[in-house]
Amino acid sequence: MRAPIGDFDLVRPAPQALDLLTEPVADAVRRWSGAVPAEQLIHVDTEPDWADTSTFVEHYGPELLDRSANCVVVAGKRGGETTLAACLVLSGTRVDVNGVVRRQLGARKASFAPMDTATGATGMEYGGITPIGLPADWPLLVDAAVVDLPHVLIGSGTRRGKLIVPGKAFLDLPGAVVIEGLGVN
Repeated sequence: MRAPIGDFDLVRPAPQALDLLTEPVADAVRRWSGAVPAEQLIHVDTEPDWADTSTFVEHYGPELLDRSANCVVVAGKRGGETTLAACLVLSGTRVDVNGVVRRQLGARKASFAPMDTATGATGMEYGGITPIGLPADWPLLVDAAVVDLPHVLIGSGTRRGKLIVPGKAFLDLPGAVVIEGLGVN
């Protein structure tokens, strides 16, 4: 099998790679019921030491920067309450945490969640957090540019491996809200 984007040696449908995914991600793939069939979620094996975006595109090709997205966990605070949410933006952009995210969450203050909070709350590895398998009650803020791509490279829940997903598949994830301008340069 060949990946729809990039050049990877080991490529297979995610339902055939459940043993390579963290439990929350594997569960989400098992229960997948979106308009895009689960077999169109593709797992590619990658070197874990190259999981971070800049190193990843250096080794796997700069063209992937425009076809990949980062999922980050943010914390919005208001009146002593903290709301965790995830944001999915193109890898060449950054999340507008203090503007778009803060307003969307109705928070007085918003910031990136600490690593321990992000990994503990998601059950995923830092550097591999993905929107597939997040807690169902979390808001998932998705930049409109991500949804518009035919295929998007995202984390797989671990630092080893990535998922390649049709952009429109993000519309069916729990809590998904598509937002113009979530990712800024």
